[in-house]
Amino acid sequence: MGTMRGTRETIADNHAEVGPALVALTAADLAGVGEELAAYHAYFAPLFARREQRDWAAVYLRGLLTADVPRKNGEALALRLLGAGADAARQVRALQQFIGAGAWDDAALLAAHERLVAETLGEDDGVLILDGSDVPKRGTHSVGVAAQWCGATGKTDNCQAGVFLGYASRQGYTLLDRQLYVPKPWFTDAYAARRRACRLPADRAFQTKAELAAALVEAWHRRGALPATWLVCDEWFGRHQALLDRVAAVGLRYLAEVPRNTHVWPLRERGDARRARPRPRAWVPPRAASGKGRPGTHERLHPDSPSALPLTTVAAQLPGRRWARYRLAEGRKGPIVADFVALRAVASRSGYREGLPGPEVWVLLRRAVPSGEQALGRAGDPERQYYLSNAPAETPLAELIRICGMRWAIECCFAEGQGARGLDDYELRSWPGWHHHMTLVILAHHFLVRLRQRLMDQRHPRPAAPAGAREGGHKTARSRRAPRRTPVAAARDPRPQPG
Repeated sequence: MGTMRGTRETIADNHAEVGPALVALTAADLAGVGEELAAYHAYFAPLFARREQRDWAAVYLRGLLTADVPRKNGEALALRLLGAGADAARQVRALQQFIGAGAWDDAALLAAHERLVAETLGEDDGVLILDGSDVPKRGTHSVGVAAQWCGATGKTDNCQAGVFLGYASRQGYTLLDRQLYVPKPWFTDAYAARRRACRLPADRAFQTKAELAAALVEAWHRRGALPATWLVCDEWFGRHQALLDRVAAVGLRYLAEVPRNTHVWPLRERGDARRARPRPRAWVPPRAASGKGRPGTHERLHPDSPSALPLTTVAAQLPGRRWARYRLAEGRKGPIVADFVALRAVASRSGYREGLPGPEVWVLLRRAVPSGEQALGRAGDPERQYYLSNAPAETPLAELIRICGMRWAIECCFAEGQGARGLDDYELRSWPGWHHHMTLVILAHHFLVRLRQRLMDQRHPRPAAPAGAREGGHKTARSRRAPRRTPVAAARDPRPQPG
C-alpha cells in the first residue's frame, strides 16, 4: 500500500473525542466522596510500611482533592484539614516530613495504580502518551531547577521540568508515571552541595529528557499490567530517533510528531502512486581499486540512492486529490476538522547514523482547515503538522487519525492536575519530595477519573463497546471494553501475589 486516498467530502464519524464526554465535577460531588475516597486509599494502604505513613497519605490525598487552599503545600493542607490548634505545629512538620523525606516506595504505589487503571480504562489498543510539564520557580535550591526552556511560560526560564507518561483509551485518560529532569550542570562539582541538600541519589547520572521518556516506557513494559498498542508524542520527543527505536523495541506502534525538516524517502513517485520509487540503501565503501588506503568500516548512503526529501517538500508535491477531510471531535463551536493524507516512506536516520536509511514508516500529514473555510472546503495554505509511524502497511488511515487525536488527552491531564490538584503548585526542594508529591497527584487524578466515570454511568448509561469496527474495508484493532467500575475493595491487596 503506497498512499491512502479519499475525497475532500470524506468525513469520518467514528473517531471522535478520546474516552467519554467530560462531566463537570461540582463542589457537591467532591464533598460527598468521603467513603469512596477512604476505600480508594485503602487499596494502596498496604504498600505503606508504617501506620503513620498510611494516615498521612490519606490526609495528603484528601487535601489534594478537597482542600480549598491557595497553595498545595504541606503546611496549608495540614492547617486546613487538621485545624490550627495546639498540636498544629507538630502535625505540619509530620506531614512535611512524610511528603518531603518519607521512606516509602513510589514504584510500588505506581505499579498498583497501573493495575487499577487497567480496570478503569484498559483497552487492548490503548495509547501511551509522552509529554513534559514545566513549573516556573523563583529560587535556585529546588532539585533540578535551572534556566531552561519552560513550556508554562513559553520561553527560557528558571523552572523544574518533569517528563510524564499518560494513558488514553475510549474510556478516558490519566497519568501513569513521572520523572524529574535534572540538567547536566547539576552533576558538576559546583553543584555537589546542592545535590546533597536536595537528596539527589549519589548514583544518579545525567539523562536527557528523551532517555527519561524511554525509561518510563520500558518500565511500563516490564510491569506488563496495562494493555496498550500505541504511543504518541509531540515534536520535541518525536525528533529523537533513539527514543522511537526503544519504543518500537518493546512492541509498541508509535505515531510521533516530527519537525518539518525531517527527511524521508517516499516509496512512490510523486503524482503517480502506481510507480515505485527506487529505495535507498546503505553500504560500506570497498577499498580503492589501487589497493591503497584502508577498507571502509562505517556504513554510508550508497551513491546510487535517491535523495531524501524534507517533509515540507513531500507535502507540497502531493496532488490535492490525495487529501481527505476528517472530523476529529465535536468542539464548542462545531466539529473540529482537518485534512489528512498518508503515504509510505523510508525514514532517514538521525544521530550517529544520520542520513542512512531507517525503518519503513507511515508519513501522516495533517493540514489545518482555516477558520471560516470549514464549511466551504476551500484549499488554502494552512498550517501543517507532520508525523511518522511504524504501524504496519495495512493500517487504515482512519486508525492513524484516531490515534493522532489521542495526544490531547495528556494536556487534559495536566490542565486537570494543575492548580487545585497540585501538579504545578507545591513547595518541595528534595528529589524524594518531588517524586512523592507527583505520585500522590497522579493517584488523586485517577480518583477523579473513576468518580467521573461513576457519575457518567449514572447520568448517561453507555452501551457496551463493539468488539470490532470496520473502516474502509479493513478491520480495526479489537478493543477490550474495560470492566464496569466497581468500588475499590479495601480488603484487596494491591501487591503481586505469589504463584
